[in-house]
Formats: sequence, structure tokens, C-alpha cells
Amino acid sequence: MEVPQVDLPLEVLAWTKVTEDILNIYKQSCRLQACIFAICTEGTMKVSINLLEYEVHPNDLITLLPGTIIQFREKAEKVSLCFAGFSAKCIGHINLLTTIGNAYPKLIEQPIIPLSENIADYLKEYFALLSHASCDESFKMDSKLADLSLQTILTSIQLMYRNYSGNNHSNRKKEICRKLIQLITEHYKDQRCAQFYADQLGISLQHLSTTVKQVTGKSVLDTIAYIVIIDAKAQLKGTDMTIQEIAYSLNFPNPSFFCRFCPLEENIRLSVSGDNRHFIINSKLIKDLSSLCHNRHI
Repeated sequence: MEVPQVDLPLEVLAWTKVTEDILNIYKQSCRLQACIFAICTEGTMKVSINLLEYEVHPNDLITLLPGTIIQFREKAEKVSLCFAGFSAKCIGHINLLTTIGNAYPKLIEQPIIPLSENIADYLKEYFALLSHASCDESFKMDSKLADLSLQTILTSIQLMYRNYSGNNHSNRKKEICRKLIQLITEHYKDQRCAQFYADQLGISLQHLSTTVKQVTGKSVLDTIAYIVIIDAKAQLKGTDMTIQEIAYSLNFPNPSFFCRFCPLEENIRLSVSGDNRHFIINSKLIKDLSSLCHNRHI
């Protein structure tokens, strides 16, 4: 799936106060090349991680591995985070799977976990130390020191996840959704039928539809459409391609089929984010889109 790729300009970058002004940069979905660890220090917000929605509360630890698709959704109040991030270059020096060990499956299923106040304080202090070092122009952090800092955090996370049980029933549902999204990102250009994904997962269509609705609030077809839209938005913003060219790249026979497939509100957003030719093409289809969206199943 084509989404904007985001890396860090330094091997290590840490801040103690990340506010909504910075988080708004991530209103557009992007795929991380870096590895980022964050702790919510104030407020509550909703984020999408690998297209699954989560609510973040104070002292929640957020672990975003390379390849994660992240999007800041909304906040209920003033929100603030502290974070430490490591670039793709730094990540390339270590074996993530070996370092995280048997905590890896839990981390993938549950990228956000609550921390006790004292554990959260320890990590905040460590992030503050990294912030002073990474933001000090007179201090050049050696690559070996960056690697050791990353391994220290990963080892700490491994121990935290080892003791974290979470909600197994909820995790099972999220695991189904995670596998569904992984399958969709592999096949969305060719397979847009919900039954195909139910068959791939070895569960009934009804079970899949109910689970996806409970976890994400969306239908299976809405989820497929959302991934198609992420790709289309990335191409609209990052290339000079027309709607017709983007439609063909996504395996639609023509722009009309492409616009009919996507939800109405997303087509309007696609239109105004591009130039006038995109708006004209889409605006001709608005009436058809309205009736089609009401008639879709799943």
C-alpha cells in the first residue's frame, strides 16, 4: 500500500512535550520507517495504528515499530506526549525480533499498554535525558550510544509486555482485524469482496463482519475502501497523476468505478485536496455515489 514514508532526521530524536500542533502533522496517514516510543503525559486522544483505532490515556505507552501505519484522529481535550524515536539507520544496526523476543506478538496485537505511575516516570526521565542529548547542538551522539539507548528501551518494553496480560478476548478480535488488514494491504488492488477475506481467514463472513464492526466501527467493505483511499490520497499528494491514472493504478477500469467504490465524504476530501480537474471529475458522480453508498452491503 502506498502511503507517505516518515523517518527521523537524526539517529536519535526525543522531545518531552509533543502537543497537538505537532500531532496534527499526522492527520494524514503515514508509514513509519523509524521506531518511536511515546508516553501520554496529558489528555486523551484517538489514534489509528495499522488502521485499528485506539484511545490513548495518560501514562499509556505507545510503541510504533518500523512499518507501522499511524494516523492522529482526534483529541477530547488538551493533549501532550513525550517520546523517543530512532531512525531507520539506527534500527538497521540491531535485530528487533531478537531484542524484543517473545514479547513481539503481544506488542503487535497491543501497541498501546497502560503503565503504572512509577514505571511511566522512569521512562519519562529517560526520554528527557535523550531529549537533552539529541537537542544539544554541542553534543554529537555516537552511533554506539544510540544503539545502546534503543536496546535499553526495547529491553524495558520486553519486560513490561512479559508481565502484561491485557484482555485476551478483546485481543483475539483485534488479532482477526489485524490479519484482515494485513491481507487487505496485500490484495486490495485485486480483491475487494468481503467473502474473499473471510475465506482467507478461515471464518464465516458473518463472524468477520461482526468482529470488524465491533473493533473498528466500520464494515469490511468500508475498511477495504479506506485502504484504497489512503493509497489514492498518497498518489494525489505525492504525484502529478490524474484521477484516471490513479484509478488505473488501483485496478479500476475507469474513474467512475473508482469514485463509486469510495465513500462519498472521502471523495469530496480527495477532490478538494487535488486540483480542479480532480474536483470536476468527481463532482459529476456525487448523485450516483449517494445512492450507491446507501445500497452497499457488509
